[in-house]
Amino acid sequence: MVRKKVTVVGAGNVGATLAQRIAETQLADVVLVDVVEGVPQGKGLDLMEAGPVLNYNTIITGTNGYEATDGSDIIVITAGLARKPGMSRDDLLAANGNVVQQVAAETGRRSPKAVMIVVTNPMDVMAYVAMKTTGFPRERVVGMGGVLDSARFRSFIAMELGVSVENTHAFVLGGHGDTMVPLPRYSTVAGIPITELMSKETIDKLVERTRNGGAEIVALLKTGSAYYAPSAAALDMVEAVLLDKKKILPCSSYLLGEYGVKETFAGVPVKLGAGGVEQIVEVKLTASENAAFMKSVEAVRTGCAKFM
Repeated sequence: MVRKKVTVVGAGNVGATLAQRIAETQLADVVLVDVVEGVPQGKGLDLMEAGPVLNYNTIITGTNGYEATDGSDIIVITAGLARKPGMSRDDLLAANGNVVQQVAAETGRRSPKAVMIVVTNPMDVMAYVAMKTTGFPRERVVGMGGVLDSARFRSFIAMELGVSVENTHAFVLGGHGDTMVPLPRYSTVAGIPITELMSKETIDKLVERTRNGGAEIVALLKTGSAYYAPSAAALDMVEAVLLDKKKILPCSSYLLGEYGVKETFAGVPVKLGAGGVEQIVEVKLTASENAAFMKSVEAVRTGCAKFM
């Protein structure tokens, strides 16, 4: 049996932690790519040396080039500048756009059948840049944002109600940024809508905290941004593709009329399997939810316009 291969571009906190998570679950061998000499090699070797203790036989290859990425099943792009305090996701646009263009061109050429998962911020726009650069069909370029945003919302719901996170299910639509749209109506605890379990004031507070989830951590860390939850969210997507799970996850997908949106990326529930985005799941929105969603989409479209 040929082992699966996942390329992770960017050996910073998110990329290296994702490589660790993939190694420990033995989902695939990992190629860790970074421009800084020695960093992916050192982290890769460190992870290999953890194998005997944790009983995994995953091969982790650290490299500054792209040759070892040939024939990858999945490419995860985490490379780029991280957000600093006071910095909006849009401040990252130009710098990270250039990085993602280069990375997508190199990896896409070497792994033309791969599913590409984009993590780099501003994520929805970077997913658009990756798709345009590679020429991949929309099914095989997907952005990681909704899984993370939903995980944050689920965490806050569980904390507020003092219940297991396993009982919580949350739903977040729209761009991965300040305009994201958490949907309390579709968010549940053991199947019960949270609108039945909390006051509107409490829900509004949790929604706001979810929107600012990344910024809250940036402000606390002062010299970095979140990486444990983002890498876990990326792993969820990698696993859904490699194991062909057909898992319904909120991901940034290129819409061609779904939700009344054309030719832009936005976070929506999708069925994620071996083919990438195998179905976009459409749900009915109220007028106010739809208005918030369209506002979020517009923010993404404005960013995308700079790369058209």
